Amino acid sequence: MYHQTRVLERYLIPSADFEPAYLALHRSGELRKRAQEAIASLERCCVCPRDCEANRLENVAGICRTGRYARVSSYFPHRGEEDCLRGWNGSGTIFFSWCNLRCVFCQNSDLSHRGEGVEVSPERLARMMLHLQSLGCHNINLVTPEHVVPQVLEALVLAVEGGLRLPIVYNTSAYDSMESLRLLDGVVDIYMPDFKIWDPEKAHRYLKARDYPEVARRVIKEMHRQVGVLKFDENGLAKRGVLVRHLVMPGDVAGTERILRFLAEEVSPDTYVNVMAQYYPAGVVSSERYPEINRRITSQEYWQAVRLAESLGLRLDERW
Repeated sequence: MYHQTRVLERYLIPSADFEPAYLALHRSGELRKRAQEAIASLERCCVCPRDCEANRLENVAGICRTGRYARVSSYFPHRGEEDCLRGWNGSGTIFFSWCNLRCVFCQNSDLSHRGEGVEVSPERLARMMLHLQSLGCHNINLVTPEHVVPQVLEALVLAVEGGLRLPIVYNTSAYDSMESLRLLDGVVDIYMPDFKIWDPEKAHRYLKARDYPEVARRVIKEMHRQVGVLKFDENGLAKRGVLVRHLVMPGDVAGTERILRFLAEEVSPDTYVNVMAQYYPAGVVSSERYPEINRRITSQEYWQAVRLAESLGLRLDERW
């Protein structure tokens, strides 16, 4: 099995019984209706918690610097994702350019801060999804999609009409609007949110979004309400549910204990969590700017977080 954590029988979805959530919405006409509603909302954009109200239909960009069409930096079968997503053929990953956060330590700042990539029509975005399916990918993994939910829905209608049948992974910072999640209810199969930082003042310093912790708590609860605890097929591939990522940071800047206790006590003790060790000084972090996070984490800091997650009963991705 590609997911090494013990899969409980009650969280098993046999492959023969699985159908991506969006297919039922498409058959009823609801998927197309939501896509049209989402695109119309770009006239006064409130796609994310920034609520810029920019007229993106006229290519007036707000904080996310994205106008009418999404920008994509790359798409490919990703073999570096969690085991339960990458399987043996890779996760069909589409990396969107730009972002609605300004994380000072961003490890993909060329994409998120400088917008490297190309603008794509809904038709081209749909073809990307179908191409990844043709390569045998196990899912469509949308990375940094918070600011392009309308464009994703628009393209998804075309992709389904072209034969798309893979589960959708919504790979997000968790800085999402509740309106976007309403539109995604019954569309997304697997939510994979980060929970980056607990304290509002630190969120303001490092993410440039003071309300990030409040937003993340709210949207992760909603994601769990929609899809529940992570469920797998008989091969250990994730099919539906929530998988939370948490990056351990130097000096416990992130507030790891508060975040893990929130997941265990206010979401579900069966929540799957990937406790991540790969922090390194990136983005604009230096000894002059943000010196307190200008180092890698220690093994002690990482394993302390892992042991805490275990003690709370959370289910760990075991790539470590």
